[in-house]
Amino acid sequence: MKQVSLKEKIKALFRKQLELISDPALRDKVVNVWVNAMKLGGWAVDDLENIPFTLLVDTQGVSLIDHTIAVTESAYSMAIAMRETYERAGFKLNLDWLVAGALLHDVGKLLEIEQSGTSYRKSYRGKCLRHPMWGAVLAAQEGLPDEVCNIIAYHSREGEGNPIRIETILIRHADFACFDPFALRAKSMLVE
Repeated sequence: MKQVSLKEKIKALFRKQLELISDPALRDKVVNVWVNAMKLGGWAVDDLENIPFTLLVDTQGVSLIDHTIAVTESAYSMAIAMRETYERAGFKLNLDWLVAGALLHDVGKLLEIEQSGTSYRKSYRGKCLRHPMWGAVLAAQEGLPDEVCNIIAYHSREGEGNPIRIETILIRHADFACFDPFALRAKSMLVE
């Protein structure tokens, strides 16, 4: 049986979302950031679909990959809806940057989290910098546009009070929409 490379695995996992990026060079850079983060974090190709998307609550089996896809699809749908209905407002949305930023918004978690036996915990790197900062550093090192680095760095609480792009706003809201049900359920505050 053929051994799948890390790059091939990432391309396969995010195939549908990567196809939304029209710029092939940007698409390749997004994949390269994931590959570099996996290597720096000490992860193997088989780890990808098991890494939890957060350590704050029980993810109930939802992985970092699942979460990244959900956030990307949600943010993209919001962007399309805004572009089609808010035309008079004149917002300039760059869908390539939005998708790249969404796919990379949590890539820094590959440095923030580490495996400890059969569980996961915050790594030393994660204690030094949170995932939005690690993700922005990795993206900048790969040569992604500053606008994409803004999306990654400021998609979470680090964005409060800082200038952010409209794509960042959409990803931020998609991210919280995909996280909050877990957090509210953990506090018995989700009406089900």
